[in-house]
Amino acid sequence: MKIICDFHLHSKYSRATSRDMDLDNLAKWAKIKGIKVLGTGDFTHPLWLKEIKEKLEPLGSGLYKIKNQSAGWRTKVKNSEYGISENRINFILTSEISCIYSKNGKTRKIHILVFAPDLQTVEKINTHLGWIGNLKADGRPILGLDAKELTKIVLNINPDCLIIPAHAWTPWFSVFGSKSGFDSIEECFEEYSKHIHSIETGLSSDSPMNWRVSALDKITLISNSDAHSPSRIGRESNVFEIAPSQISYQEIVSIIKEKDLNKFLYTIEFFPEEGKYHYDGHRLCKISLSPEESKKHKNICPKCGKPLTIGVMARVEELADRPVGTKPENPVPFKNLIPLEEIIADTLSQGVGTKAVREHYRSLINKLGSEFNILLDASRFSIEEASTPEIAEGVIRVREGRVKVEPGYDGEYGKIKIFEKGEQKTLSKQTSLF
Repeated sequence: MKIICDFHLHSKYSRATSRDMDLDNLAKWAKIKGIKVLGTGDFTHPLWLKEIKEKLEPLGSGLYKIKNQSAGWRTKVKNSEYGISENRINFILTSEISCIYSKNGKTRKIHILVFAPDLQTVEKINTHLGWIGNLKADGRPILGLDAKELTKIVLNINPDCLIIPAHAWTPWFSVFGSKSGFDSIEECFEEYSKHIHSIETGLSSDSPMNWRVSALDKITLISNSDAHSPSRIGRESNVFEIAPSQISYQEIVSIIKEKDLNKFLYTIEFFPEEGKYHYDGHRLCKISLSPEESKKHKNICPKCGKPLTIGVMARVEELADRPVGTKPENPVPFKNLIPLEEIIADTLSQGVGTKAVREHYRSLINKLGSEFNILLDASRFSIEEASTPEIAEGVIRVREGRVKVEPGYDGEYGKIKIFEKGEQKTLSKQTSLF
């Protein structure tokens, strides 16, 4: 059975996060998207953990599900504009922690994703971390704690936990970030490096970019949404092959640790140019530069004279020991996708979230099932029948990588274009003539 997993997201208790990020909405949107296993996010926050305990029940496999008596979930399904059923979504206990500390004469800001096998372990982790910082302040707590020490604390509590550096290349808050990161896993985690089995690629990098760094061959690349609103879950995710009876915390962690290519089918990635930190730049001056252009300006903004934010592409180039296009032995495969709403929006030449885009999206989900079924598996004919030939063409072009992207920089998302200006009308006329 093919299952789609998104392990990294946030609750309504994190900064800059939608108030709709509650368990009922997450379960509803997981059904819409076609996600089978979803991270809880933010298990370190006391109020969110209280909701997890109240609304989820253990499955005996290290995973959890919405309780049968959850009136909120049943109401959201019943009143939903989407034709979704009450099929079970599995939750896995996860949380992101921000470590800010000084090491080797430099301020480090590293975000770490923690997986836990049960609520008892979560309670012990929270008790220990509560001695170090204020867990109530944010769903993603900021702790003055070395990432190595966090790893030591968590694994001493339960060695079945999993520690994964989050969005590993983001400039400001990551293990390899240009502003506050390290040059290697070993430099960051020292003797605990042997316990780092995976990194999260983040929205601004994809697998081929990471393949240029040979030191990463021994670990598993995973991708997650880091969603701050329910409709964004799954925008990056992981696809496993697991028999229904075998879906469990231990099975998932084992696949990641061992890079089991029989069971880890592929990751779903943004086109990395669409990420917020792909190129170098300075947002306030609206300056976006390729790494080559930045070097010409000595990494200084040509408009205001301040330092540029060096993006992921340049940072990968700095640490790479292989040329572009290198493919290591036995990598986890990947697929670049664009969320369905963005494809529809580009096809209609309208903004995401507009009434027309929402109506087309809802109609497609109701007729063809989940978003991932449409993006990955549905035939051109079935998409045409459920929507329009232009939307079907957009989905096929994304599958084939026939897109144009204006790269994101310094916190600004990149801009995706599937069609040239006015091309949709030409396609429509051709279809009508046919």
